Amino acid sequence: MAYLLTTDAFITRYGERLSALCRTHARDLDPVTLPADEQVRLDARTLAEIEVACFSGNFDTDPVFTRRFLGSTLRAPNLRWVHLPNAGVDHPVFGRLLEQGVRLTTSSGATAEPIAHTAIAGLLALARGWPRWWSAQRRHEWAPHRDQAPRDLRGQTMVIVGLGAIGNEIARLAQALGLHVIGVRRRPRRGDDHVDEMHPPSALHALLGRADWVVLSCPLTDETRGLIDAAALTRLPATAHVINVARGQIIDEPALIAALQDGRLDGAYLDVFAEEPLPTDSPLWDLPNVIISPHDSAASTGNSARVSELFLRNLEHWLRGEPLENEVTER
Repeated sequence: MAYLLTTDAFITRYGERLSALCRTHARDLDPVTLPADEQVRLDARTLAEIEVACFSGNFDTDPVFTRRFLGSTLRAPNLRWVHLPNAGVDHPVFGRLLEQGVRLTTSSGATAEPIAHTAIAGLLALARGWPRWWSAQRRHEWAPHRDQAPRDLRGQTMVIVGLGAIGNEIARLAQALGLHVIGVRRRPRRGDDHVDEMHPPSALHALLGRADWVVLSCPLTDETRGLIDAAALTRLPATAHVINVARGQIIDEPALIAALQDGRLDGAYLDVFAEEPLPTDSPLWDLPNVIISPHDSAASTGNSARVSELFLRNLEHWLRGEPLENEVTER
C-alpha cells in the first residue's frame, strides 16, 4: 500500500480522477489526509507508506494546517515527491526535504495571472492618482487634478526583475498599456517573452536610471536578497515607482521608506515585506504614496484548481517515469 498525502478538498474534487489515473497505470496510490484533531499526528505506519504529497490549497489560509502538513512530510521516511502550491522555495522546510532526497515540484505559473492583474492594478492606481482620490473621498472633499495631472503611461519604461510566468504576464499587460518593457533575467530572451529588451542581472543598476516602474517578480536567493538597496534606489528617477510581488527581503526596506519619505521616489505598491505581517508601527502604513496588500496578490478562486490540474498532470509523468514539470533542481 502506498499513500498520497493531500487535503480533503482535493479528495472531494479529484478523488475519482486520481483513482482512474492509478488504474490506468496499474498503480495503487490511496489518498490520506491529516487527522481532524489538530493535536493528533499521523501514526508511524501511515507515515512510512506515504510516497507522494500534494498540498493543493494556499499555505497562508491556515498556518496551523500548513505546519502540520509540512511536518508530516519531514517525518515520512519513504516520501519520494512533494508538490507545492506556490512558486517560491525559499522556506527552510523545502531545503530540508531536498537534503532528504525528496523531489520537489512547484506550481509556478498557476497564480501568474491573478498576481499580474494585482500588480497592474497597483500600477494603474499609482499612475492615475487614486491614493489622492481615496484620501479626498474619506474627507468628503471634491479634489480633481488641476495643476499636477498624471503623466501618460504610454511611452513610460518598466524594468521587470525576474521573467518567469508572473513577470512575463505582467510584461504582456504592460505592453498592452503602451509601456516599453525591459526584462532582467539570467536566461537570454526567448520568442514568448513579452519584452522589448532583455538584459542580464549585471546590467540592472545601469537600467534603473531609465525606469519609471521597477517590478520585482524574482525568487529570493542569495543573489537577490537586498538587491534593491539604497544605492539602487538612488539610481532611480524621482518620478519612479517600485512594485514588489516577489519577497520583501529583496528590498532594503528602511532605505525604501527613506526614499519615499524624502520624495526621492514617487510611490510604491508592496504586497510583500521583510517582516510579515507588516508591523503596525511601520511607516509604510501611513505614507500617502504607498499602496499595501497583505501578501495577497495571488488571491483567486481559480488557484486551487490550477494547482491540482498541474499536480495531476505531473502525477501522470511520475507514474510513467517521465520528467516532472516545475521540478526544483537546486536548493
